[in-house]
Amino acid sequence: MIDTRHIGLQLPVVTFEVEKGRLRFFAEAIGETRPEYLDEEAARAAGYRSLPAPPTFLMGADFDAGTTTTLLETLGVPIERILHGEQSFTYHAPVCAGDVVSVEARISDIYSKKGGALEFIVKDSLIRDAQGKTVVEARSVLVVRNPQEKSA
Repeated sequence: MIDTRHIGLQLPVVTFEVEKGRLRFFAEAIGETRPEYLDEEAARAAGYRSLPAPPTFLMGADFDAGTTTTLLETLGVPIERILHGEQSFTYHAPVCAGDVVSVEARISDIYSKKGGALEFIVKDSLIRDAQGKTVVEARSVLVVRNPQEKSA
């Protein structure tokens, strides 16, 4: 069982620049075809500073930054036992190519279901721009599958 004393644990802050090439790659990978996500001129015509980040991009960036790996190592959870449970985002401002953002993540809840066969790790993140303004609030839930002992 995951120790609930980790609730409230603040993970290391990760800062990175949102890169155009990475945004285009992500947009193409998810099947995004709207021109403002692929063409900088179209993005500006749509009112963005540069290519905007697709809505789920920051979840992938969070994984790339190693935050999830750090979380799993801290909790002692093998990656092969996790499933993606859910994610949600509240956008306060667009995130665009060239922006430098910081991700501040913390474990906000740990609970179990099905007699401990499934455990849930809730992680809340604040994504802030270079001026410290919160641009996105994100929540992700990881599900940990625990093998159950078979009775004789």
